[in-house]
Amino acid sequence: MLNNKQNVTYNYKGNVFCHCPSTGIEREMACGGFDKDRNTIRKLCPAKQYGITCEGMEKCPVVNGIRIPLSEDRRIFTPIDRASYKWKREYNKRTAVERVNSRIDQVFGFENHTIRGIKKMTVRCGLALCVMLAMALGRIKEKQAQNMRSLVCAV
Repeated sequence: MLNNKQNVTYNYKGNVFCHCPSTGIEREMACGGFDKDRNTIRKLCPAKQYGITCEGMEKCPVVNGIRIPLSEDRRIFTPIDRASYKWKREYNKRTAVERVNSRIDQVFGFENHTIRGIKKMTVRCGLALCVMLAMALGRIKEKQAQNMRSLVCAV
């Protein structure tokens, strides 16, 4: 249940559902954007947004949509709605960064380091990233783009 609304529920993925008061049919609510002034995300009635006929529309308390404060559950409700296409695009970028972080940890030896001090660590991380970029650039210039991410393949 959400916002003391009897017919609104959500799951761990950030999908918010409206239950028809007459039939009990569950439908996913549409994304309505982020309201920065109120620090809330807006969810809209699926019947109104998608042109679906809903028998309980006259007595539905959320027919005009709802605002969900981010404080409801901060892990689920974020300024970028988790059910939106923008969230999917942003989340897909995360996997690329995780691959780079993994390579820095494992290949360049940052997982078990003895470096002390933020300045020294910043320099070492910067050098590791420069080496990764230089290796990729060298592979591209040698027309070996398929081996661009490889550190050991010498062809």
